Amino acid sequence: MRKGLIVIGILAAGGLAAVLYSRSSHNGNGLKTVGVTRGSIAEKALAIGAIRPQKEIAVKSKISGIVKNSFREVGDRVKVGEPLFEILPDPTPLERTEARREAEIARNIFEQARKKHTRSKSLKEQGVLSSQDWDLAEKELQDARIRLDLAAEKLALIEKGRIKSDSSNRLAVESIIRAPIAGTVLELLVNEGDPVVPLTSYQAGTALTTLADMSALVFKGTVDEIDVGKLREGMPAQIKIGALPDAKIEGKVYKIAPKSTTVEGATLFDIEIELLPVKDITLRAGYSANAEIAVRSKENVLILPERLVTFAAGKAAVEVPGVAGDEPVKKEIEVGLSDGLNVEVTKGLVEKDVVVERPPKEIE
Repeated sequence: MRKGLIVIGILAAGGLAAVLYSRSSHNGNGLKTVGVTRGSIAEKALAIGAIRPQKEIAVKSKISGIVKNSFREVGDRVKVGEPLFEILPDPTPLERTEARREAEIARNIFEQARKKHTRSKSLKEQGVLSSQDWDLAEKELQDARIRLDLAAEKLALIEKGRIKSDSSNRLAVESIIRAPIAGTVLELLVNEGDPVVPLTSYQAGTALTTLADMSALVFKGTVDEIDVGKLREGMPAQIKIGALPDAKIEGKVYKIAPKSTTVEGATLFDIEIELLPVKDITLRAGYSANAEIAVRSKENVLILPERLVTFAAGKAAVEVPGVAGDEPVKKEIEVGLSDGLNVEVTKGLVEKDVVVERPPKEIE
């Protein structure tokens, strides 16, 4: 029994050696040779980037103050309109004093306009007031009422941080910052007690948090200018995530930037790839990833390791064994697609031909 196992082992080892020898052997000069085989080859473009939400927004406040309450934590899911922060107004003494003075002045002006309107109404009923003077009195009363409302709203914002809606159909303003979209809280950029600068037409304002819809993730990255001309929207892509080496994620190109960016002297183009649905895989925003975009592919063609091909003056050549143990000779060939490791041989070699592989040069 034991002898039988030994015989089987010898035969198996001999078979494996024969297979390896068929692909890589040595000629009479002791140089290693590699055979030309048939197979499939695909030309791919490489994009480097990360997994990002398709839509991500920064939430800001329209009133100044300090953060009184933070109602959410990182990772919480929120719906549209749910509260995120409460901002406590923190006006300077000068701002508070000016707002109160403006409110008082507006009230006095309104009272004067109201009294004038009452007198004008009485004179009109007696028929001694012209229509023009009556219209002027009504306009002055309306203007005074608007000025009083604005001053009162400004004072309320400074002191309480909120304005309630009224019969004039003005929108309510409050110190509660609510979620403008449904999504997940990606990060909290302020803590309770932090000052807040409002968003206005002349300043960006303080970002409080970022929200994103994590159900719509995409790959965002860059591709070299050499490859961008080969790409078009709709091309299939395979996404490889460093943190998930076993995950198989497919996608398709849906956006290619029309303008390049320069990074450390390299000309790159932004690209976005839509991820196809996957099961049992949790993707997170920020995962580093590479995308291989299939540009062209061929099946059942002659292929050869590209390291064995030399290029000079626009021509490709390989070394083939010499006759009767002579030194290897160079032979020109024509090549087609390349995937970076193997290259397609279109002319000059046939299946089962062998090519010499020189040993790597030693570094002295």
